[in-house]
Amino acid sequence: MKIVFLTAGTGSYYCGACMRDNALARELHHLGHDVTIAPMYLPLILDETTLDNAKDVPVFFGGINVYLQRRLAIFRRTPAWLHRLLNSTGLLKWAARHSHMTSARTHGEMMLDMLNVDTGPFRRELDKLLEWLTNVAQPDLVCLSNALLAGFTDELKRRLRAPVAVFFQGEDTFLDGLPEPYRTEAWAALKRRLPAADLLISPTRFYAGYMAPRLGLEAGAIAVVPNGIQLAGYAAGTEPTPPAIGYLARMSRDKGLDLLIDAFILLARDLGDRTTRLRIAGAATAGDEPLIAKLQQRLAAAGLADRATWLPNVTREQKIAFLRGLTLFSVPTAYPEAFGLYVVEAMACGVPVVQPASAAFPEIVAATGGGVCVPPRDAAALAAAWRDLLADAPRREALGRAGRLGVEKCFSAPTMAADFLRATAHLAPA
Repeated sequence: MKIVFLTAGTGSYYCGACMRDNALARELHHLGHDVTIAPMYLPLILDETTLDNAKDVPVFFGGINVYLQRRLAIFRRTPAWLHRLLNSTGLLKWAARHSHMTSARTHGEMMLDMLNVDTGPFRRELDKLLEWLTNVAQPDLVCLSNALLAGFTDELKRRLRAPVAVFFQGEDTFLDGLPEPYRTEAWAALKRRLPAADLLISPTRFYAGYMAPRLGLEAGAIAVVPNGIQLAGYAAGTEPTPPAIGYLARMSRDKGLDLLIDAFILLARDLGDRTTRLRIAGAATAGDEPLIAKLQQRLAAAGLADRATWLPNVTREQKIAFLRGLTLFSVPTAYPEAFGLYVVEAMACGVPVVQPASAAFPEIVAATGGGVCVPPRDAAALAAAWRDLLADAPRREALGRAGRLGVEKCFSAPTMAADFLRATAHLAPA
């Protein structure tokens, strides 16, 4: 089967959906399928090997082009050479580093334009994508990496005569963060567009059940294909001395970084821990820097600055080494996380996780047995769970071993690919 993934890139930091698509595409390619990932908006930033044909695929709907076309109609008629220049990797990565400066209103306007892409100002960009898909990729199946790309579905099916599968991956957080009237209009447009898709896919039962009623869909309308990772390189390490609690995610309030700092201060100040270190790694954009500086000041005021390490934007090798050097792992996300690839990565290294008893985390922890869940948004409960596990080496060992085995069984790339092929079997060409 010839499969094309349309995947929205970030240009400056790793994203779970990009990594999921790359792991799935590589595994499908290994199984003999013809797979291509086409980046949308910005280049894909990945920490592992890409498909061999990745360098031959242009960025579609380049972020600079669509921004300028939205603001000034003249840019919808500029020559092709200028469009290619504005889509250069260097310029797009520069734009990604400054994306935090874009207003919420602009985000709302562009979101509506993309959900109504066949009738909006980006018709020229849509035609370029459709021409490439028709003449070059010629897919049997098109996969949209997230539901915010659902505005493409009708035109893809009309021009390609191929089915379209739409993945869900945390769209509610972005849509709910838009100002009105864009929030209401974008949700309405998404509801209107999704029925055209041939298959809807969620990474967890939690998120399928969470999104279906918000979109007016019947129970069971969204299939579940859990995310998975390529396990090469992931392995249990040796517990560090002194102990270390780790965090690996974007350094933002949404991911609960402020709650993590509060819990660590409670662990050291109120629960009497005198040795444990805090190790923080993950994506950090320019927009995250004010929060990071504030939290570093909070640690310093508590006398704990020398017990915390900050490692922004690590490579794959650095990430795995980081995880293998932890005692416990927590990302106390504050929103309804659709999956949380970082939890699976930590468990793949035999590290017990302590996560909120909310969103997708109880489902992942139950499937693997690789950790414990605590009340969400509760720094005291998080600190107490850390204390208890730090004092119980046999339990940590059992959780770490179960987590690794659970990831191999439920959340590996081969398992994800097998689940995906079962879910899409009815869409494969005869």
